[in-house]
Amino acid sequence: MKEKIVINWFRNDLRIQDNLSLYYASKLSKTLCVYIYDDSYEPQFSPGSASKAWLFRSLNKLNETLDNNLKVFIGDAVKVFEKLTTEFEVSDVFCNKSYEPHQIEKDLQIKNYLSKIGINFNSYNSSLLWDPEKILKNDGNPYKVFTPFYRKGCLPSGDPRPPLPIYSPNIFRADDLISRLNALEDLMDESWNNKNQTYWKVGEEEAFNQLQVFLQNGIQDYKDGRNFPEKLNVSRLSPYLHFGEISPNQIWYEINDYDNDKNIGHFKSELGWREFSNNLLYFNPDFPTKNFQQKFDNFPWEFDSEIFNSWKNGTTGIPIVDAGMRELSETGYMHNRLRMIVGSFLVKNLLIHWSYGAKWFWECLFDADLANNSAGWQWIAGSGADAAPYFRIFNPILQSQKFDPDGTYIKRFVPELSNLPVEFLFSPWDVNDSELLKYDFKMGDDYPFPIIDLKFSRERALDSFQKMNEINIDS
Repeated sequence: MKEKIVINWFRNDLRIQDNLSLYYASKLSKTLCVYIYDDSYEPQFSPGSASKAWLFRSLNKLNETLDNNLKVFIGDAVKVFEKLTTEFEVSDVFCNKSYEPHQIEKDLQIKNYLSKIGINFNSYNSSLLWDPEKILKNDGNPYKVFTPFYRKGCLPSGDPRPPLPIYSPNIFRADDLISRLNALEDLMDESWNNKNQTYWKVGEEEAFNQLQVFLQNGIQDYKDGRNFPEKLNVSRLSPYLHFGEISPNQIWYEINDYDNDKNIGHFKSELGWREFSNNLLYFNPDFPTKNFQQKFDNFPWEFDSEIFNSWKNGTTGIPIVDAGMRELSETGYMHNRLRMIVGSFLVKNLLIHWSYGAKWFWECLFDADLANNSAGWQWIAGSGADAAPYFRIFNPILQSQKFDPDGTYIKRFVPELSNLPVEFLFSPWDVNDSELLKYDFKMGDDYPFPIIDLKFSRERALDSFQKMNEINIDS
């Protein structure tokens, strides 16, 4: 007679501690730990190249923590569970909830299958501070504006769940079961793997270490300092949160040990924004592809592949924009202030639909998260819930002067400008040729001229917005 076991299905919760599904699975019985790389989803839901690199390294770390007892499968999750429940005497399947629409649909399929064969499907909220279904307005509808969502919905609903006590999982060894962890390497772009190893340390232990670094060096001036890309005031926890190498609950309670000043409060509100983004996605499954505000369906977007490639490659001729895009391609990360600057430039100065930017970020960000990526781009475009007004168009010159006043960030990622004095850095095309030659520099040869005039493009964007409003009135 086969030994009865339970299965813990890891997803974007690649950690041992404060993992609700693993905790409760281990309390019930010996636990078979599995991860499924589901290749049956539509392409827009498949991990981008950067994400695959992080995932592969993170799974290896998790496997080491589990004494090489993590079993990795590639294929449709439904078929994988059909195979596992045939080979083993399984009483229960445990997992943590996903709030992404394609995974919700897949979970329902798996739950229905397991129910038919008498196996319990147990799922928990282990990735958000508050379950979306519990944060609703008095009329039962979801919030569409962040501030009341956070202040009237989240905070009054009670403190988030405290992290679980430290525990050791009760692991079932399935030595004869083939794991395809190494096969994932074949799906990975080696250049992104190299970038990941160069700039990041992955895994549960490193996630906690990064939190400590932030608390020691960054939180003290977080509210103001987070806007400056060369300062150490951002947490850089976003990829760890996305892959679940640390839980938001662990972060929330860890920072509670510090004085509750404006910086702590502001950082907590950023965790609240992450909650809001997931709420938007949960209640609006088409959020990643469709304008939340339908009036933007009539916006007169333009698309030029050559111009778009200049943006992607960081060769727009606008130093701060190019610096941001090169940081992305080099490190798989971009400072949040820069995400707003490069996003505004793409959507408003170039009039390219936000979805093109979202797809590129999805490909290149180690922290590519469906909810946050969709919400961020729709916020920039003015088409989302609680979005920035469309006419809020970032001036990249003023932004660089204000938030990179010494030009350190620009010089780091656009080294061809590094010999120029600071006053030339932000708009070198405005400098007289003879002045530039003193520094052995020539616009057009050493650095491209801007692909678009900023003043003209701003006026064009506002005209396009007006045209959209006129179309909507007429219709």
